[in-house]
Amino acid sequence: MTLQFQMLIDGDWVPAADGGWVDSHEPGTGSVWAQIAAATEGDVDRAVLAAHRAMHSGPWSKMTPSARGQALGRLGELVSQHAPELAEAETRDTGKLIRETTGSVGYVPAFYRYYGGLADKIQGHTLPSDKRGVEIFTYREPIGVVAAIVPWNSPQMLLAVKLAPALAAGNAVVIKPSEHGSVPILEFGKLVEQAGIPPGVVNIVTGRGHPVGHELTRHPMVRRIAFTGGPDTARTIVRNSAENFASVRLELGGKSPQIVFSDADLDSAVNGIVGGIFGASGQSCVAGSRLYAQRGIYDDLIDRLVDRARSIRLGSPLDPDSEMGPLATQEQLERFESYVTSTPAEGGRVLTGGRRPAEPSGGWFVEPTILETHTEGIRAQSDEIFGPVLAVTTFDDEADAIKKAISSLYGLAAGVWTSAVDRAHRLVRSLSAGIVWVNTYRATSPVAPFGGLRDSGGGRESGADAIYDYTSVKTAWFDSSDEAVSDPFKVQ
Repeated sequence: MTLQFQMLIDGDWVPAADGGWVDSHEPGTGSVWAQIAAATEGDVDRAVLAAHRAMHSGPWSKMTPSARGQALGRLGELVSQHAPELAEAETRDTGKLIRETTGSVGYVPAFYRYYGGLADKIQGHTLPSDKRGVEIFTYREPIGVVAAIVPWNSPQMLLAVKLAPALAAGNAVVIKPSEHGSVPILEFGKLVEQAGIPPGVVNIVTGRGHPVGHELTRHPMVRRIAFTGGPDTARTIVRNSAENFASVRLELGGKSPQIVFSDADLDSAVNGIVGGIFGASGQSCVAGSRLYAQRGIYDDLIDRLVDRARSIRLGSPLDPDSEMGPLATQEQLERFESYVTSTPAEGGRVLTGGRRPAEPSGGWFVEPTILETHTEGIRAQSDEIFGPVLAVTTFDDEADAIKKAISSLYGLAAGVWTSAVDRAHRLVRSLSAGIVWVNTYRATSPVAPFGGLRDSGGGRESGADAIYDYTSVKTAWFDSSDEAVSDPFKVQ
């Protein structure tokens, strides 16, 4: 039976204005399992207007920061209570393993609790004045309606890092999930009212990027856009933001290097590398998709990785024993195949994988793949594939490792594996990346800023400072002196 999901606008669950639907395929089978409402331009406008009313004249605007924080805390508790259902929805809609979604959804409440605790700690400043009898101070106010554009690869976690600080700061939000990952966010939406968040504060409009995302990001009442996704879409969003002068925060892709020195604990490094590229079937913006191994340990390390990759258990994403699930879409499958096919012609070699497995036979499954890419100019070494493909090569010394690691246009994350503390610190300072993990990988926390450089975007999600991205500064001047304004044409 195909399930149908309506949109959340102004506290009501509603169909698209023209009755349209978009099919959602279950990646584990390739079959349509759900339909989401295909929002129209009019639906987007209704959602934005609802958000604008909610934050400027509704009960949300009158709630104290402490009350907002308490509502976020309740939302976090509700996510905890419903985590099994939310995790299953994310697995069915995106193909992500249930053992992964169980962990990630189980951690999502930490973000709502964290920002709920920060809601009443947003502070302005008292400024020293150079004018006698004049006081100057600043307020932090909600920035306005926020458009949250959320991808399919980890929808509930990547929603939380946008929604939690936006709500804590007092804004209202219109969420546009990917058409390949809308169901888990719609299921989450059912918890919003239960948490005591008034109607219109959180709205969810679904459908394809055009017209939904296009109209949302250029709407004149949208004041901030928080986007996670690909660079091509990001460029469109930046152009759209010129229509409304909305501020934009972009978290884009990556081609993150993993650097393994000869003194590293290879058992630990293998596990970190495998998790970094084959976890989530490589469909992660921080996927450690480039491996640089010091020449002396290269053969040993690659042998271990090949053996481990070949042992990974492919299976239904709903099976808790599965170690790798399918790709999320047919398009991702075709992209994977194109890079694997082109690598030998470009001078590389397939060490393992590169094919569709005999079992499971349905869905968009591919084998964990390792490509040797010693030759410069191999696209698999430079392009973000967004699949379970590890490009491997050697380096000679520390300087060579840094040179190769920073050659990418991306700058999101990096992994360093070494037992030398001094070297680790040098690498952290030298690598062009917003995040550097040392002797671990893919760790996350609401307290830690997350974001990249260059083609990986700009700005940071998570961490205490992220809440200020959803505020605007107001400066107040008070003249408490007994001197009246005497000259209207003189700067005071």
